[in-house]
Parts: sequence; structure tokens; C-alpha cells
Amino acid sequence: MTEPSSTPKIYALHENPEWFPPFAEAFATEGLPMEEWLLTEGTIDLDSAPPEGIFWSRISASAHTRDHGLSKDYTRAVLSWLEAHGRRVVNGRRVLELEMSKVDQLTQLRAAGIATPRTVAAIGRDQILTAAKDFPTPFVTKHNQGGKGLGIRRFDDVADLAEYVRSEEFEEPQDGITLIQEYVPPADGSITRVELVGGEFVYAIRADTVRGGFQLCPADACEIDPDTGKPVIPPGATLAPEPGQSLFSLREGFDHPIVEQYLEFLRRVGVEIAGIEFIKTIDGRLLTYDVNTNTNYNGDVEAVAPRSGPRQIARYLGGLLREAYPSVQTVPAER
Repeated sequence: MTEPSSTPKIYALHENPEWFPPFAEAFATEGLPMEEWLLTEGTIDLDSAPPEGIFWSRISASAHTRDHGLSKDYTRAVLSWLEAHGRRVVNGRRVLELEMSKVDQLTQLRAAGIATPRTVAAIGRDQILTAAKDFPTPFVTKHNQGGKGLGIRRFDDVADLAEYVRSEEFEEPQDGITLIQEYVPPADGSITRVELVGGEFVYAIRADTVRGGFQLCPADACEIDPDTGKPVIPPGATLAPEPGQSLFSLREGFDHPIVEQYLEFLRRVGVEIAGIEFIKTIDGRLLTYDVNTNTNYNGDVEAVAPRSGPRQIARYLGGLLREAYPSVQTVPAER
């Protein structure tokens, strides 16, 4: 965090500089005053008031995998401070909790009448086998505080799970909660991610599960191993992606009743920007399994999409800024 500015602006709260360039470019293109707050570690003067502006939180549940283990609680403190002072926060304190917990996501989706995969949460390593004891096979494990496919493994029987849980390979979840979830193979080798900004549908993308497996982060930075420079082979993939081959494509003309259900769900839980993922299963069900409140966008999709995700976010936040502070001068791009 930097010293407060006297001019109201948009403040982008995040922890991963590698993910931010498309958004910085969108703010610049829209001519919007913006400042990044990198929430990895820092201080908060609780006797001071936050600067005037619009605050957009995009902290990821996977922050700890980038050695940013303090970001979650740092952001909780910052958002509490901002909201106590009445600042306008997009994807605020309540939304942070939704991002950090798949239990929270799944229970809220179900409460909104949206179908989700059968899931049991095991709190503590010793309870994982108890949770899986009478669970239909095959099933997968997941970390409750997830992202990037954390902790996702497929098991065909409880014996294999028991061997894994007792082994040194066991991945301890960040919050101690492991999910046992039904394995639902998609009907066409893909999942769909629906991008939503400010109460509007932006577009939907197809993600290839054959080559993408369980790790379907759409950000361009996720596709390349930083150590080898080669395409990442995600867990659960049955084919390795070829160099230059994208796992993501635009679902052109996507028009499905689930979009309105998602918009109503986001209104219900107070989320303003999100990407929500669903699977159309072999047995004909449509199951929603993930809500991403720090949504990223894929460059290949952005190149052909009718509207840009980052530009929609910039325009939405710019509208909030102009509404709250009419004296702020902005130079929006031609629509």
C-alpha cells in the first residue's frame, strides 16, 4: 500500500503481478486513474482514513502457492478497514470468504437452487477416510481453499485413497479441509466458464479437460512452466498440450438459462465480478462446481470475443468512480 492520494481513483487490490497486465492495459485504454495495492505484506494505520475512491479486490485463494501466505488475512484486514469507513468496495469482505472456501461456494450455490456435484467436507486429515467410506466411486479430492487444481486427485476406491492419505505425497490443504467429491466426466471433453461483470454476461469459454485436466486457469501465465518454458501438463490431463495450442476457446452464441441463474446468484451473495464454471455430464446433468471472484481472461479468447473482459471491468469500475465522484476527469475510449 502507498501513501493516500487526494484524488479519488480506482484501487486494484491483488497479490500477483503476473496476472495484472491485461487489467492495467484496460484501465489505461479507458483513461481511468488507477493504483495497484499489492497485498503481500505491509502495514495499516488504523487511526487513519482510507483514501477516497473505488476499491476492487481480486485476491486469489491460491495466493499461498506463490509464497503469499499472508495475503488472505492481510486482505481481510484491509477490507474490514475500508468497509468500516464506508468506502465502495467491489467484491468485498464477504466475497473474499466465498473465494477462499469451496464449501461456502457449494452451499451458497445449492441454496440458490443451482445443482452442484455431491460433496462431503473432511475437516482434518484423519477424517478424510471417514468422509469417503460410503462415497460412490470414482471420486476426487479437492482442497477447500483451492485454485490451480490444488489437491485434486481421482481415486477409484477407498483403498487407494487410504494409501495416499498415509503417504508422504499427501498434500495438506491450507485450511485443513479436504473435499471428497463425485467424479463427473464431461460429456464432450470440456467444461464451460461463464464470465460476468457488473450484473452482465460478457462471454462464455470452452476449456479442454482432455489436455487441461483439473487445472484450468485461463490466464496466459498459467499455461507455461516458469522453470522450463514449456507447456504445463496439468494433473488429470490425458493428452499433453502441444506448444502453441490453447486449452480455451470462445463459446460463440452461448445462450443458456444458466446465465440468468448465475446473475441472480451473484446478486444474492454480493459478487460483482466472477467467472463461474460448470460441467455438462455424460448422464445429462449440468453441475456447477467453481466460483472465481478473481477471474482471469485468456488472450486467445480475448482476441476473438465480442467484448473484452478486462475492458468491461474497467468500464464498470469507471462508471462507479464517475457516479461517486463526478468531478473526477476520465477519458473513456470509443465504444
